[in-house]
Amino acid sequence: MRMLNKIVISCGLASALALAGCSSSGPGGPVPQSYLQGTTLDRHNIQVAKRTAYLEVALNPLDSHLRLSEKARIRQFVDQYVTSGHGPLVMSLPKNHANEELAVKAVAEAREIVWSAGVDYADIRGSAYDAGGSATAPVVLAFTAFDAVAPDCLQKSQVDFADATSNNDMPTLGCSVRTNMAAMIADPADLLGQRPLDEGDLARRTAQLELYRQGESTAAQRSDQESGTVSSAVN
Repeated sequence: MRMLNKIVISCGLASALALAGCSSSGPGGPVPQSYLQGTTLDRHNIQVAKRTAYLEVALNPLDSHLRLSEKARIRQFVDQYVTSGHGPLVMSLPKNHANEELAVKAVAEAREIVWSAGVDYADIRGSAYDAGGSATAPVVLAFTAFDAVAPDCLQKSQVDFADATSNNDMPTLGCSVRTNMAAMIADPADLLGQRPLDEGDLARRTAQLELYRQGESTAAQRSDQESGTVSSAVN
């Protein structure tokens, strides 16, 4: 009986040692501790960088109004603000300009362009800086923007694909996905999670729920001009 107990204890110790040897969470194990937390994509996070986007609107002291080329540049800049701008749109007037009348008119014209692009007057802020009598000091427009910074992916040549020591993910796995996502995100500020969500359409949800209860289709109805048929032009 005593011999049997010794055999059982020995087998138990052997099993414990075998399990300890197979454990991947211990220090120096084949699986890094980071692999046991989160997902593969979490190891290749996209960073967000804050910057100030600005536009210098050129003023010619011989002109009485903004040139058409400068107006076009303002419209393009405002489109960027509407798409991905945050905070107010700041317009800086050059004080002590060689042509003060032109500088004031330029700001007024720029403000009109901004307003016609759908930007509320409450979102426009005015400021000024000392032009020091310069004849070429510009009107400056600026706003806060954010950029998505893709992770720094390893080159494939830096990875030993022949290393089969463990079944771990390759260090490059998921990095290209994150890089593509960083290039496609319309407004990187959304990654910060600060944008408030729009209110849901309660009437729409109620109508869809009622259709579901009645056993009817909840899909949107197509008109005669719409079709889900795939084109056969390439067949």
